[in-house]
Amino acid sequence: MNSRLSLTAALVVGLGTGLTATAQSSAPIAPTSIAAQGLTYPVTRKVDQTDNYHGTVVADPYRWLEDDNSADTKAWVKAQNAVTDSYLGAMPQRLPTRKLYTDLYNFEKFGVPYKEGGRYFWSRNDGLQQQSVLYTARSLKDTPTIALDPNTLSKDGTVALTGTAVSRDGKLMAYGIAGAGSDWQTWKVRDLTTGKDLPDTIEWVKFSVASWTPDGKGFFYARYDAPKAGEALTAANYFQKVYYHRLGTPQSTDTLVLENPAEKQWGFGTDVTDDGRVALITISRGTERTNGLMVLPLDGKGGYAGAKPIPVTLSFDAEYSPVVLDGHRLVVKTDKDAPRGRLITIDLGKDWRAKDPKTWATLVPESKDALVNANGVGGELLLSYLQDASTLVRVHAPSGKHVRDIALPGVGTAAGFGGRWHDPETFFSYTSLTTPGEIYRLDARSGKTELFKRAQTAFDADQYESKRVFVTSKDGTKFPIFIAHRKGLKLDGTNPTLLYGYGGFNVPMTPGYGVTAATWMKMGGVYVLAVLRGGGEYGSAWHEAGTKLKKQNVFDDFIAAGEYLVASKYTQPAKLAINGGSNGGLLIGAVVNQRPELFGAAVPQVGVMDMLRFHKFTIGWAWTSDYGSSENADEFKALYAYSPLHTIKNGQRYPAILVTTGDHDDRVVPAHSFKYTATLQAADTGPAPKLIRIETQAGHGAGKPTSKIIEERADMLAFIANTFGLDVK
Repeated sequence: MNSRLSLTAALVVGLGTGLTATAQSSAPIAPTSIAAQGLTYPVTRKVDQTDNYHGTVVADPYRWLEDDNSADTKAWVKAQNAVTDSYLGAMPQRLPTRKLYTDLYNFEKFGVPYKEGGRYFWSRNDGLQQQSVLYTARSLKDTPTIALDPNTLSKDGTVALTGTAVSRDGKLMAYGIAGAGSDWQTWKVRDLTTGKDLPDTIEWVKFSVASWTPDGKGFFYARYDAPKAGEALTAANYFQKVYYHRLGTPQSTDTLVLENPAEKQWGFGTDVTDDGRVALITISRGTERTNGLMVLPLDGKGGYAGAKPIPVTLSFDAEYSPVVLDGHRLVVKTDKDAPRGRLITIDLGKDWRAKDPKTWATLVPESKDALVNANGVGGELLLSYLQDASTLVRVHAPSGKHVRDIALPGVGTAAGFGGRWHDPETFFSYTSLTTPGEIYRLDARSGKTELFKRAQTAFDADQYESKRVFVTSKDGTKFPIFIAHRKGLKLDGTNPTLLYGYGGFNVPMTPGYGVTAATWMKMGGVYVLAVLRGGGEYGSAWHEAGTKLKKQNVFDDFIAAGEYLVASKYTQPAKLAINGGSNGGLLIGAVVNQRPELFGAAVPQVGVMDMLRFHKFTIGWAWTSDYGSSENADEFKALYAYSPLHTIKNGQRYPAILVTTGDHDDRVVPAHSFKYTATLQAADTGPAPKLIRIETQAGHGAGKPTSKIIEERADMLAFIANTFGLDVK
């Protein structure tokens, strides 16, 4: 299948390794730091609000902060930002850290190219552009032209390109845009010859891409009903539907292709096969790893004539991700009876109806490594595996026979490999903790690779090194961590260290270059990426070991990583900082409450902090597959035991904490961070600062303009450096 088009709804609450960790201490503040003892926090009004969960009464005095439209909440945001701005502005490390971050961010960045309709497409950012620009060219040797420049769509760079889909003839491009970091998208259509947009406009799209019918007359997409006035950023998102939009017609006349009024949690991803005979529809239920699969026949002329989808499987007993349709043989990636993944073939028959599952055959069996991605390009199957969180790529023939491996530069992360079944080439990127992005062209028939683009940065990778070591968790489970730092580091326990983690939703954390990590290392710090249970690095069993009633395993792993860094004399608790975003923000909040003495600083970003009410907002209900729900008695008990909001202890000394969020975050609504911060500030948790940085006109992270990225992440590093008393030049 065309790997450029997402086959499942993008509901994962992750931020990735581009947001790195942070470091600090609860030790006495050094002379180059500003004193936190004199901080006066805004007084946050309390209300008499309690809820009874299975016989346990839980107070929620800051419930009013959940109303993002109220004048009181807006005043609270303004007051909190004033305190934080004053504190950060007084730090001597702030301006030099921002300059250093800017210098390292200012390099030419390229996206992985793809080809459609005789045109190549790739993104490029000249260094400090607010948004990357999409370019196109008929040949890789031609001078590219601009297909779409998102920087022209807003004055402040807060409108971002969220997705593209090019028609098979290369004449038209459907594209999605989102404003202020919201998950809501508007889709438009551009004539690539004239550069002008057609009148077609599609609204209220979320977690969806577009997929053209081969005749170029329209495309499939998924959307929700329009929310009620004032509830766009908070109301729960249920009952997604698949539509077909025919060019030149209003959205109100779009054809409803698929819905399920009996299953409000169903979400859809639609992708037309390379041969153009059918569309494949994957059906998700929130962020569950399992999914359903259906076939939608097209009309034989490359168009859609109103056919109804035919189920392949609706058992939801495993992952079923289509790879390629070869004749009537559908190749599918699955973890059915294979926790680390395998490829199977399904005979769809001439009527597009799948045979009995007992007839489905293994094409490439499960291996000792986790199969995380599969593509069909050049008549071969390109399979991406993770071996202890580092990428391996193996090439198999249509028969399933192993042909060769693709040589990669080292222990790192490779991604891309998209294209169509008969394309002669594909492209992929490679990166590691100390290697800025490299993009390669792969000849799909010969297997030869050649460099397409290599990032030229101010970061001298030759001065730094990284390695993978294994840590033993509380229950004896071993897991890898990646450690990067300047060469010649002395293990004397004095190094400021940043530890980053995520651990959830089957999302693999793999080593990759990030400006935050590079800046921290150039400041003299050690950067560490922890590979925790709950992720997708070792297959479905590894993921499930960090979910629901087993979520504490994730926190135990992260704590073990911190203890290892101290025991191995990389650092000491006073100089160990931790950071994570979204589900990783939950991680940081939980472990700080459980082991406050182990860390010197903590920066939870856009975190899920209220584990009893997360499912009541936007797409939060989807995360119950990983977290469970407070509506179930046993899961409530587990959630209440680690919920960051509910486990803050009065009288316990906590490290310095900087919470970050965005006022337009409609993935993890900012009320999580608001209520968590108000509770921290009201409790007696010691003299170290407890601050919140609330970005305006920003959301969960995707599409954030360059200027906001630099300011936020530089402030994070400066906050840590200030707490540690580091001299930044």
